[in-house]
Amino acid sequence: MRADAPHTAPFDLIIRNGRHFDGTGGPSAVRDLGIRAGRVVAISPEPLDARDCPEVIDASGKWVMPGFLDTHTHYDAELLASPGLKESVRHGVTTVTFGSCSIGMVCSAPEDCSDLFTRVESIPRANVLPLLQQTKTWNTPRGYVEALNRMPLGPNVTAFLGHSDLRVSVMGLSRAVDKHTQPSEAEMQRMEAVLEEGLDVGLLGLSTMTTKWDKLDGDRERSKSLPTTYARWKEYARLNRVLRRRGRIHQGAPDIVTKINMFAFLFASFGWFRKPLKTTLITLMDVKSNGLLHRVVGKLAHFCNRFLGADFRWQALPCPFEVHADGIDLVIFEEFGAGEAALHLADEVERNQLLKDEQYRRWFRKNYESKLTPRVWHRDFHDAEIVGCPDASVVGQSFGAVADARGIHPVDAFLDLVVAHGKQLRWKTTIGNYRKHRLEAIVQDKGAILSFSDAGAHIRNMAFYNFPLRMLKLVNDAINEGRAFMSIEQAVWRLTGELGDWFGIDAGHLRLGDRADLAIIDPIGLDAATAAYAEAPMPEFGSVLRMVNRNDAAVVATVINGRIAYRQAGFAADFGQQRGYGRFLAAGASTGASAALAHAA
Repeated sequence: MRADAPHTAPFDLIIRNGRHFDGTGGPSAVRDLGIRAGRVVAISPEPLDARDCPEVIDASGKWVMPGFLDTHTHYDAELLASPGLKESVRHGVTTVTFGSCSIGMVCSAPEDCSDLFTRVESIPRANVLPLLQQTKTWNTPRGYVEALNRMPLGPNVTAFLGHSDLRVSVMGLSRAVDKHTQPSEAEMQRMEAVLEEGLDVGLLGLSTMTTKWDKLDGDRERSKSLPTTYARWKEYARLNRVLRRRGRIHQGAPDIVTKINMFAFLFASFGWFRKPLKTTLITLMDVKSNGLLHRVVGKLAHFCNRFLGADFRWQALPCPFEVHADGIDLVIFEEFGAGEAALHLADEVERNQLLKDEQYRRWFRKNYESKLTPRVWHRDFHDAEIVGCPDASVVGQSFGAVADARGIHPVDAFLDLVVAHGKQLRWKTTIGNYRKHRLEAIVQDKGAILSFSDAGAHIRNMAFYNFPLRMLKLVNDAINEGRAFMSIEQAVWRLTGELGDWFGIDAGHLRLGDRADLAIIDPIGLDAATAAYAEAPMPEFGSVLRMVNRNDAAVVATVINGRIAYRQAGFAADFGQQRGYGRFLAAGASTGASAALAHAA
């Protein structure tokens, strides 16, 4: 490490006396950082010369680390209306990834994109469709990247090409969701060509989804599963050949209800006598419905990577997976027939008529009680707390407790309250990651990466915008309790450098020559507030209230490309305006340090 020589040009920004983490997992140390022209140009144990430097941040007692990466979001629509993506940036995130789970805004027409996206990700279609009709002027990967480069981006962005988006653009929506129709050879070649173009312009790879509970919105093919679920494996195999040859990533999801086809994804990743296929799937989680599953699949991934030449990673969240719902509007009900039937009905009057029908209720109770069908939700209304309702007498109780008091079945108590109060009935439950010791094991798993926040989606259901802070708190708490299972340096690496390196993007490090994307964290602020939820309006979507995180004491500042985007006092005045802070990061480009040093040489 060295400081710049004396009498060089002044720094644009100096971060003074903070504990510096470089994102490699190596030792941290108290250092001054000097930033010029968006790059880290000095890392010094001695005070840097602050003459003519317009901004000096005193980071004494704070942690200075690479900006966090969120590599599984659904910001695709929000980006078009509000490219600052402030809910992530305020928590130290400097790079986000779009196009997850087979859906995106790249190739298809506006109505198709809306129908693919809004029901799956619980975003109001009434707002998304007009937004797409007003703003979407591209239908190719190259046009999409060019559009991204024109936007005043908040964080840096990366993207996958969604297979459902690709399939619909080539086959048309109706043919793409017809189980009797498969792409012709000409259509298959067209999909391969579009994928090649996407990789040429720097997309990370292809995203898919094989869980059939993700359903289409709109009126044309409502409640059909996503188009990617209708593809046969030979279609995946042909697209995987392109990804394998180009060294890019297949991001997907096995059928998370049955889990069986995860073996096909694992086999596709194998590197026996061939180049391994980089594959990442959702999700490694300690679910209440099956407490042993995460141990088995985690070890399986590690075994395949070590002994079978695979390059496979499960995505994992470093916090409890708590979800909230308004009435019956929650994706977990899509995993069984009675829930699907209710969510198919968009009209509240029609839905309530169904929910009151005794034959329907018998069907729902049968689905709820079945022990033989695979599941993600543990289906226990005694483990679902009512947090808001016009009938204040039930608030704070579980549906099971309400049922016990009324002498009825828990399903009937739930449906009675939904019929009576609709979306004014708000409740919560924890699906997984509910045991701290198992969560600590998951975040150490070598077959996992820390991802899967779903930021920008399920806006009334969950908020994991601050998951990196919750990871740091998990690790820091254990250290303070005298039972360290991981160092802070390793935790920072898992949240930054590991992700940047595995995804092949110029992000995640804070070394000499690296782009100056960083977060300044106050460890004192890693307190109970990280697990709390709040609500904030989304002006871009009709001011609907979304769940957010508000632990603002933890992040002192977020710096993107050398510019202070956020401080505890708020966002920069021009943030998200005409001049963007972030940029599109092309996959496979040289890392910041190597590129900068090569240029200097």
